[in-house]
Amino acid sequence: MTVSVRDVAAAASVSVGTVSNVLNRPDKVAPATVARVTAAIAELGFVRNDAARQLRAGHSRSIGLVVLDVRNPFFTDVARGAEDRAAEAGMTVLLGNSDENTDREGAYLDLFEEQRVAGVLISPLADDLPRLQRIRDRGTTVVLVDREVADQSFSSVAVDDVVGGSLAVSHLIDTGRRRIAFIGGPMGIRQVVDRLDGARRAVAAADAEGVSLEVIETESLTVLAGRAAGEAIRERAASDRPDAIFAANDLLAMGVLQALMMQGSIDVPGEIALIGYDDIDFAAAAVVPMSSIRQPAALIGYTAVDLMLKEADGETARERVVFQPELVVRESTSSRS
Repeated sequence: MTVSVRDVAAAASVSVGTVSNVLNRPDKVAPATVARVTAAIAELGFVRNDAARQLRAGHSRSIGLVVLDVRNPFFTDVARGAEDRAAEAGMTVLLGNSDENTDREGAYLDLFEEQRVAGVLISPLADDLPRLQRIRDRGTTVVLVDREVADQSFSSVAVDDVVGGSLAVSHLIDTGRRRIAFIGGPMGIRQVVDRLDGARRAVAAADAEGVSLEVIETESLTVLAGRAAGEAIRERAASDRPDAIFAANDLLAMGVLQALMMQGSIDVPGEIALIGYDDIDFAAAAVVPMSSIRQPAALIGYTAVDLMLKEADGETARERVVFQPELVVRESTSSRS
């Protein structure tokens, strides 16, 4: 049987209003009364209905976060940073995994609106943002995560992925590589497109002869997709293989590494150098420690919540925060001897 506020009031011989004050404004109640009400709560096993209270107030103390793939440790770290900032504000984070699927993304957005979250943080799949605009127009603050828009119609926090892609491929060229392959996809994901754009810029700016860039599109940004791409490269004649690979994220790079080194068939980095993106913990722990482009994942999540809180409180106009990526060099891109 559910215990109500009225039950607590009767047990403590106080009014319902007094119980409400003890729950929400205990500083306005005499200590002896607080103790009596608290004892009644414990004895009856009363649990307050925060959801109903928050809905009456018009919003909850929760923040919705939608990421592309929760299996990717990068997004796990983003969520951890968001949780840290939310906890400082006395709030919680509800995590949704779109799994790179627009229908699932939409379902989470519907759910978060129904829950009347205080704000939505999202790494959206597509450039088309009218749905997010409608959510914001209905009173829910929206912040883009690991993504930005040129017109600053939304607050956003991201890393400059064009610079990151350029860093990766410039490094491969500097180590003497000339036949470079970019592996990533789908191309509907803006981060993939930006990293490829940076790779192309590095090739165009290369002060070396014979530098080329092959694009190998994948259906997802997973280890399995990387393994499939790596197996296809492994099956080529040696003269037809790239001598370097830039993978759009570290999960892809891990799959490529597994495929290339299967049965010891291709030496990394002797025959093919390999660099990923995100610098997840597994990159350094791979059988051949992988070079990568580092993003401050936890800081991205922390900053996204901070922007949401400021905008929701009317403290600032919409802000665009862009962090710079960092090249991390490990054995997978060692220079040829």
